[in-house]
Amino acid sequence: MFAERACSYQRYQGEKLRDRFDAYSYYYLTKSIDSHNTGRGRGGVCKALSTISANTLIIGIDSDVLFPIEEQKFLADNIKEGNLEVISSNFGHDGFLLEWQSIENRIKKYIKFLD
Repeated sequence: MFAERACSYQRYQGEKLRDRFDAYSYYYLTKSIDSHNTGRGRGGVCKALSTISANTLIIGIDSDVLFPIEEQKFLADNIKEGNLEVISSNFGHDGFLLEWQSIENRIKKYIKFLD
C-alpha cells in the first residue's frame, strides 16, 4: 500500500515539474546547484562558514542520503553559533516533507531558546 502511494506521489510531482520547467531550464538549474561552492573566493568553505555570526539552527534527517548528517554536522561545527538538531526518520530525503511536525517543534524550541 505504501509503495503504491509513494509511486503515485512521485509520478504526480514529476508531472508537475515537467509542466513547470522545460528541459533546458532544469538542466541549467541542476548544473548551477551542482557547481555551487560556498567557499569559492572566500578562502574555503570553513572560512566562509566561520564568518556567519547569527545563531543558526541546522536540522538534518538521519536517513537523508542527499544531505547526510555528516554534512549538517560540518555546518554546525563551522558556524560560530551553529546548532544541530537531528530528526530520526524512515523516509530518507522525503523526511523533510513528511516529518514536518518534528521540524516545527524543533524550530519553536529554538526560537524560545533565543528569547
